[in-house]
Amino acid sequence: MNRPSLVAAVSTLALLWAVAPAVAQDAQSLRIGANVNGALTDGDAKASADEYRYDDYRFEARAGQRLEATLRSDAFDAYLEVYADGAAGEPLASDDDGLGDGTNARLRFTPEKAGTYVLRARTLSGLDGGDYQLSLQERPAPPRAPRPSGIRVGASQSGELTARDPEQDDGGRYDAYAFRANAGDRFVVTLDSEAFDPLVRVGRMNGPDFVEISSNDDAPGGGLNSRLTFTAPTAGEYVIRATSLEDGLGRYELGLAEAPPAPPSKPIAIGDEIKGELGSDSATNDGGQRAETYRFTGTNGQRVAIEMKSSDFDAYLTLRRASDDTVLAEDDDGAGSGTDARIARTLDADGDYIIEARGFSDEAEGDYTLKLTETAPPPPPTTASLGQKVEGEIADDDPQADDGKHYDAYVISGTEGQRVQAILRSGDFDAYLEIGKADGEFEALASDDDGLAEGTDSRLNFTLPSDGNYVVRAMPLDAESKGLYSLELLDRGPEPKPGSLLVGSTVRGTLSNSAAMSDEGAFFDAYRFQAKRDEKLRLTMVSNAFDSFIDLGKEDEDGDFTSLATDDDSLSDAHAKLDWTAPDDGWYVVRARAYGPNQMGAYALTVARQPASANTPSPENPPMIMNPK
Repeated sequence: MNRPSLVAAVSTLALLWAVAPAVAQDAQSLRIGANVNGALTDGDAKASADEYRYDDYRFEARAGQRLEATLRSDAFDAYLEVYADGAAGEPLASDDDGLGDGTNARLRFTPEKAGTYVLRARTLSGLDGGDYQLSLQERPAPPRAPRPSGIRVGASQSGELTARDPEQDDGGRYDAYAFRANAGDRFVVTLDSEAFDPLVRVGRMNGPDFVEISSNDDAPGGGLNSRLTFTAPTAGEYVIRATSLEDGLGRYELGLAEAPPAPPSKPIAIGDEIKGELGSDSATNDGGQRAETYRFTGTNGQRVAIEMKSSDFDAYLTLRRASDDTVLAEDDDGAGSGTDARIARTLDADGDYIIEARGFSDEAEGDYTLKLTETAPPPPPTTASLGQKVEGEIADDDPQADDGKHYDAYVISGTEGQRVQAILRSGDFDAYLEIGKADGEFEALASDDDGLAEGTDSRLNFTLPSDGNYVVRAMPLDAESKGLYSLELLDRGPEPKPGSLLVGSTVRGTLSNSAAMSDEGAFFDAYRFQAKRDEKLRLTMVSNAFDSFIDLGKEDEDGDFTSLATDDDSLSDAHAKLDWTAPDDGWYVVRARAYGPNQMGAYALTVARQPASANTPSPENPPMIMNPK
């Protein structure tokens, strides 16, 4: 494993055992305001079916914080995505060529709530990769937007986008027009231009912030002009933004007209299973897609499951509240069996609800079945304690998660800052773990698929954000699997604080199960040391028990670690050596860690000035490891 040392603002190492693109499983910490020099290499993670390579970076953001990430590369077509930490599925935002200078990406993103997010730097497609430069910056507050112009229903408005117009959060100039509507009113908004690719957005103002409700790029049936059918969910003032898809400027024509009534919904009762067909004579939804809608009556607190199956097309479901047309849930492949869809939902009010059954693509056609059932509320979780090992079985009569997976649930108690670990093993199914708060509707705060790195077993490490009870769900990765399992619940105590060492000294220690753990699942001990600007240091780490790995970086006031340089095998196949020059005066943190997960044992770490003295460890004369802590 003789690999060169990587010296960068943030390490681009992605461990070779990562085989699935689970969001943030191998993410490096990234500070807002940082610039990263990295590379996508053969060892980096790949999306399923070898679609693209990527590096993930985890960062903390405030609600409403205006952020801009840029990804530049001369080696590949750059693409950026941002995800909620631990979430899978569709990204919250993405960008391909937002910088407008070729194949470089610029993603502008404003989080709706404070939390941890993951920025993914990737190729648009393919596995070629290469060097890149990544930046994550906070954008200044925008100037106050001018008051929108008025537009009447049934009128059209000529306009022009210029460089003097206000700019949107995600880039691009716009003109704004306001109109009033009653709840349930339906409108058609058109935006035509020969100068740019039109994009029309409709939303409402929340103070100075525009909150989008719906948008359209290309009118149904083809072409670049926009046509949006929109139903007002509540009475009040709405705002149309006339803008372009790729920062274009020029003349346009905007129209606002009444839309015809929506096609009537077919009745469906809880317990019904209906056979339907999508075809050329099917109704279309506001987005111009073939769709059939069904109406049912439910009660507050009632839990329902909606399943749509088809062997002819990829099924897609939407559940809306009939009174205000609010979308409550959407699903593509939640039934867990390929391209079938499933929604499980606890209704939040008495009244009517609308199910929209359609295909994932606009051209979908063929037969389908739609089933609506009432499901029992999930049983209370089994009480468990940290340090306990339980054995169980996933069976057909177990409760189902919203995505259709059967699960067993266990509730544990803990305190803020406590590190807990759950290990799920099974010889019958691919194990999957989730953890969430015990209060209210379950929402996963963290999840894991193959974190044990030993095949298909899971290991989930989680630091409790507050005192209280938490639910651990043990389940298969797919909805069809069943079988026996064992679950270990471990208390890893509080996060260890870095120790201290002096330049010129050697520290001997032991990595154990209670050590800190990296995002990749590798154990490490951390040590703080002080260095002066331009001071040249040599760090060496040797171990006869595991493959040594040095990760050198800095910690911010919140304890978040940013890697500056790493080394694996520069001293030998299993020993690490890092020659490094301090960029500034200050305190630095070195992580003495194992290269892979689950590796433990004794080690020796030396931090010394260059050039190395005669006593510096070498492959021919490694130090004796005695009295490990």
